[in-house]
Amino acid sequence: MKIITKLNRNITTRLENTSVFVFCSYAIIAAFMTYFCMYGFRKPFTVATYEGLSLWGIDFKIVLIISQLIGYALSKCLGVKFVSEMKAKYRAWGLILMISWAEAALLLFAVVDDPVVRTIAIFLNGIPLGMVWGLVFGFLEGRQTSELLGAGLSCSYIIASGAVKTVGALWLNHGISQFWMPFVTGACFFPIFLLSIWALSLMPDPTPKDQEARTKRVPMNSSQRREFIKMFFPGLLFLTILYFFLTAYRGVRDDFAAEIWLGLGYGSEPLIFTKAEAPIPFVVMFFLALLYLVKNNRIGLFVTHYIMLAGTLLIGISTLLFDAQIIDGSVWMILVGLGLYLAYVPYGCVLFDRLIAAFGVTATAVFMIYLTDSVGYIGTIAINLYKNFWHGEMSMLSFFRLFSYVTSVFCSLCFAASLLYFMYFAGNKHKKE
Repeated sequence: MKIITKLNRNITTRLENTSVFVFCSYAIIAAFMTYFCMYGFRKPFTVATYEGLSLWGIDFKIVLIISQLIGYALSKCLGVKFVSEMKAKYRAWGLILMISWAEAALLLFAVVDDPVVRTIAIFLNGIPLGMVWGLVFGFLEGRQTSELLGAGLSCSYIIASGAVKTVGALWLNHGISQFWMPFVTGACFFPIFLLSIWALSLMPDPTPKDQEARTKRVPMNSSQRREFIKMFFPGLLFLTILYFFLTAYRGVRDDFAAEIWLGLGYGSEPLIFTKAEAPIPFVVMFFLALLYLVKNNRIGLFVTHYIMLAGTLLIGISTLLFDAQIIDGSVWMILVGLGLYLAYVPYGCVLFDRLIAAFGVTATAVFMIYLTDSVGYIGTIAINLYKNFWHGEMSMLSFFRLFSYVTSVFCSLCFAASLLYFMYFAGNKHKKE
C-alpha cells in the first residue's frame, strides 16, 4: 500500500513540474479514456432495433431511450447540487460508484425477461451516468489550458458514440442477444475505465497561475448559484433554450443512427457508425484548441460564440446541399455532425469556463453545465414523444432532415442574441478587463 501511495505521489509531482505539452497530453488521454469508456455503459442498447416490440402503445426502442433519458435528466438535476458541491478528493470514487451502478442496471436489463422491468433497468442505468461528465471535467476546469483539455475530453463522446455502436453491432453479429449485448459491451470497457480513473486521479490541482488567469474555482452553494443566474439571466436563458434544441437534435442523430443510416442505404455496414464520426473530433478540437491562443477572456467568450454559430449554420447549409443532391448521404451526415458538435461541445468544456473568467465571478463551470444539461435532455424526451405520436409514420430519415432545418434556424438566432447580450449589456454591466 505504501509503495502504491509513493508511486502516486511521484507521478503527481512529476506532472506538477513537467512541460505544458506533457501535462496536457497526460490529462487529455486520461480524461478522454474515462469518458470514452462511460459510453460503453450508456449507448450500446441503441444499436439494437427491438423490431416488433412495443410498450404502452409506444415503440419499445423509444420507450427505452426515453426511460434512460429521464434517468439521465434526473441525474443532471441532482448533479447541479451534488457534483458542483463535491470535493476533489471524492471524485474518483464517485466515478467508480457511478459506473458500477450503471453496469448492474444493464445486468438487470439482460436477465429479467419483462418489458416493464427492462424499462426500469434502463432508467436506473441513466441515473448515475449523467454525473460522470461533471466529475471528469472537475479535474480539468479552471486551468490556463482548459480549452485544450476540454477539447480533448469532448472528442471522447464524439468518437465513443460511434465506436460503442460498432462494438455492440459486432456482438449482435456474433450471436449475442440484443438484451445481453449492452451488458457484455459494458464489461469490455470496465477494466479500461478503472485504469483511466486511476490516471485521472493523479492530476495535480490548478496552480496559483491557473487561478490568477481563470479565476479560482470553488464549490457553489444554493445562494451563490441563484446569484450567478440572476447576474447573467438573459444571456443564460438564450443559451439554455437553444441547448434544449441542440441536445434533442443530437439525441435523434445519435439514438436513431441505425435507422437513419438504413434510410441512406448503409444499413449493412457496422463500421459506418465509427467512420462517420472519425473526422469530426479532429476539426472540433482544432477550433477549440485555437481558443487557447486567445488570452483575453472576454474576446475568448465572443470567439466561442462565433464558432458555435458557425456550427448551427452548417447544419442548415449542409442539409440544403443534401436535398439539392450536391452531396451524398454520408457526407451530409458528417457535415451535420460537425455542425452539431461545433455548437454543442463548447457547452461542456469552454463556454462557461470562459464566461466565469471573463467577468471575474467566483464560481464553477460544472454548475451551468449541469443546469443546461438538465434542461437539454428534457428536449430529447419531448422530441421522441413528438415523433412517436405526431409523426409515427414518417421515416426517421425524413424526420431528421426536417428537424435539421428547424434546429439550424432557431439555434442560430439564439446564438446571435446571446452574443449580443454578453458583448454589450453584460459587458457594460460587469466590466473586468
